[in-house]
Amino acid sequence: MVPETAFAMLACARIGAVHSVVFAGFSADSLRARVDDAAAKMVMTSDFGLRGPKSIPLKKIVDDALAQEGDHSVSTVLVFKRTGEECAWVEGRDVWLDGQAQFKGGDSEFAADTQRPVCPCEPTDAEDTLFLLYTSGSTGKPKGIQHSIAGYMLFTNMTFEKTFNYQEGDLYACVADVGWITGHSYIVYGPLGRGANTFMFESLPTYPDYGRYWDMVQRHKINIFYTAPTAIRALMKMGDDPVTRYDRSSLKTLGTVGEPINPEAWNWYYNIVGDKKCDIVDTYWQTETGGHMVTGLSGTTPMKPGSASFPFFGIELCVMEPTVDDAAGGTKAAIKLKEGNDVSGILGVKTHWPSIVRTVYGDHNRFMNTYLTPYGPLL
Repeated sequence: MVPETAFAMLACARIGAVHSVVFAGFSADSLRARVDDAAAKMVMTSDFGLRGPKSIPLKKIVDDALAQEGDHSVSTVLVFKRTGEECAWVEGRDVWLDGQAQFKGGDSEFAADTQRPVCPCEPTDAEDTLFLLYTSGSTGKPKGIQHSIAGYMLFTNMTFEKTFNYQEGDLYACVADVGWITGHSYIVYGPLGRGANTFMFESLPTYPDYGRYWDMVQRHKINIFYTAPTAIRALMKMGDDPVTRYDRSSLKTLGTVGEPINPEAWNWYYNIVGDKKCDIVDTYWQTETGGHMVTGLSGTTPMKPGSASFPFFGIELCVMEPTVDDAAGGTKAAIKLKEGNDVSGILGVKTHWPSIVRTVYGDHNRFMNTYLTPYGPLL
């Protein structure tokens, strides 16, 4: 979670390369699985990462992943010097990511700091791939969710502006990790595509103390703040003082993401953090959707503790009930739509939206069988 991560993502996008960001908390096995599935040519990492008082040996995780049995496609490992602690080095493969870095281009070598400061933008098609982002794989092999350029950029830019009521000059802080879709959509591409000031957060909200977030708000005059209910509940347990000792008067919108927020946490967020003056937007969406599907709109939508409110513009939802069809002598998934105000079942989206996932990388059948085929005929 350093600015160089965003630099790398944007650099890839500018030259038409596909990036796949891997959460820094994953193991060497998880990294190798993603490298192999995407046939990655290059890995970019840091020597170490900082998480609270601990240094995390990120370069070693990369080394261990690439040292595993079997051939891999990686020819270069770019290493950003975050802490300067000593790390292992593979000559001919590893390159320090700084101005003195030596790269090969054609038949010659060149140093990064001798290059022109402007790189022409690579022309791309609207449906060319912008990035892959792998699901965690808790229910099988991780899926390489594939998002395209134009639709994803359109939807993230629009949802960022409308959900958070972004106004020119606002300072926006999403304290998620860029290794997940929230970081892609609402730290990097959504805010920057809209021309907003976006704030990156490294380490833990509890380090060096439980006032870390609110000290940050006070020092930087943050206007829009976006975090997860888990963090809110953890901070709520420590009482109000770590919050109220800081000036939070710059805040106008508070967002939540990643899971449902219980009314108790919602009320603490609204009453204590927001001082009863901020709108709360509870956003529901997924890696596969690219952007907000259900959310309040700051300054517009009535707020209700624990409710994600209404579908975003153009999103038409339905609730489906799985049934069993034994006519052919086996069990086959079938879905019938449910109506009413008090129903439960599978939440579906009836119509397409710009940032819908395009496929699972290298396995379109899995994409169809997971997301569309069982439900398509009725939508």
